[in-house]
Amino acid sequence: MAQIEIRLPKMGESVTEATITNWLKNIGDSVAMDEPLVEVATDKVDNELPSEAAGTLVQILFEKDQVAQVGDVIAILSTTEATTEADTPSNAKASETSPTQKTETTIIDTPEQVKAPSKSTDGRFYSPLVRTIAQKENISTAELATIQGTGQEGRVTKKDMLSYLDSRGNAPVVPTSIMAATKAASSAAPTNATNQSTPAIKAPVVLPNSGDEIIEMDRMRKLIAEHMVMSVHVSPHVTSYVEADVTTIVKWRERMKNEFKKREGENLTFTPIFMEAVAKAIKDFPMINVSVSGTNIIKRKDINIGMAAALPSGNLIVPVIKNADRMNLVGLAKAVNELANNARNNKLKPEDIQGGTYTVTNVGTFGNVMGTPIINQPQVAILALGAIRKVPAVIETPEGDFIGIRHKMFLSHSYDHRVVDGALGGQFVRRVADYLEGFDPETTI
Repeated sequence: MAQIEIRLPKMGESVTEATITNWLKNIGDSVAMDEPLVEVATDKVDNELPSEAAGTLVQILFEKDQVAQVGDVIAILSTTEATTEADTPSNAKASETSPTQKTETTIIDTPEQVKAPSKSTDGRFYSPLVRTIAQKENISTAELATIQGTGQEGRVTKKDMLSYLDSRGNAPVVPTSIMAATKAASSAAPTNATNQSTPAIKAPVVLPNSGDEIIEMDRMRKLIAEHMVMSVHVSPHVTSYVEADVTTIVKWRERMKNEFKKREGENLTFTPIFMEAVAKAIKDFPMINVSVSGTNIIKRKDINIGMAAALPSGNLIVPVIKNADRMNLVGLAKAVNELANNARNNKLKPEDIQGGTYTVTNVGTFGNVMGTPIINQPQVAILALGAIRKVPAVIETPEGDFIGIRHKMFLSHSYDHRVVDGALGGQFVRRVADYLEGFDPETTI
C-alpha cells in the first residue's frame, strides 16, 4: 500500500514552526494534487498549504492549534482507496516517531511540538528549536542547564529562551566554569534565588463591571502584544522630531498622479516618495541599518524597508520592500501598491514580511500629526510619518520674509539608545526631511 508523508514545508527566512489553524480535509477524504489541505499560521501570516500529492487522507498527525516544526510530518496520504488509521500498516512504525506519539498518547502543554528531543547530561530534554537558539546565541550546555523551564516537567520552551536572552543581554557575563560550580554548590539549597534576582513582571488582573463586554484577543493580537512588550523591554526608546516642508512634493504629485494612473494603471501615493528619501538617508547613515545581538552590532548590507499596513481584522502587519535603495520611484510605487493590496486581501506570503532592516509607519493616515512608534525588533529604529497639513509659515526670499501657506508634516524617529545616540538619531531624521524638502519638481516618472 503506497503512502505519502506530507511535511510542513519551509515557509520563509527564519520561520521554524507554524500553528495548525484548520484542516480543510477530513480523514477518508480524497485530496487532489495542489488542492488546499491545511491552514497554518506563522508569526504573522496565515497560509493555505496545498497537497504535494494526490490520494486519500488517512492520518492527521497534528491537530488544530498544535505547533509543528518545519519538516515535521503533519499528515499521511494513501494512494489507494480510503482506509482508516487502524487499517494502515505504517501505524506501528509511525507511532515510534515523536509527532505521531504526541497526537496519540501524549498531551504537551508547551508551545513547542518536539520532533526529536535531545537529552542533556543533566537529564533535561531540549527541543530542536531550543538547541538552535542556544547554538545561535553561543549558550553553552552548562549555561543552558541554568535556565528555568516553564514547560512540562520543567522543559525549556522558546519563550523561556527569549526571556532569558532579554535579561542575559543586561547581565554580566559569567564564565562557564564559575556558572557550573555555582550550580553544583547551590544544588542542595533552595532554588528561589534566580526568581528573586529577576522578578517576573505581572500584569494587573482587571475585573469586568456589570454590562462590560469581554473580547478575547485573536492570535495575531496576542503576538503583536508580546512583540511590543518585548521591544520596549529590550530597547531603551528615544524619539526625535523634525518638521518638513513638503509643498513641492504635494504640488508635483498633484500634477503627475493622473498621468501615472493612466499609464501604469495604479495610484501614485506619497509613500514611495517617502521611502526613497528614507533609503537615501540610510545610505548616508548606515549605522541606522543595524541589529543588536548580545554585545555585537550587526551592520546590514541590504536596505529592506518595512511599511506598516492595516489588515482587514484591524491588526497591523509590516510587509517589506527588499533592496529599496536599488529602486526608482516607479519601482517603489509598484512595490508599495502590491504589498498594501496583498495585506488588505490577506495574500501576503511569509517572505513578504521577512528580512526588514528599517520600518516606516504612516500615522498620518489616521489624521495624527505625530506619534511615538515602537521599534520593530530586531531593528533599532522606526520612522512615523505624520499628516500633511496646510499651515501658515514664514517664507524667506531675497526681497524679505513673508507669511505664506505651506504643506508641512512631522517626522517622528524612535531609536534604540543602546546603539543609536541622539546625534545619529537626530541627524538621520533631519536628513530624511532634507531629502523631502529638496525634492526636484522636474522629476519624471
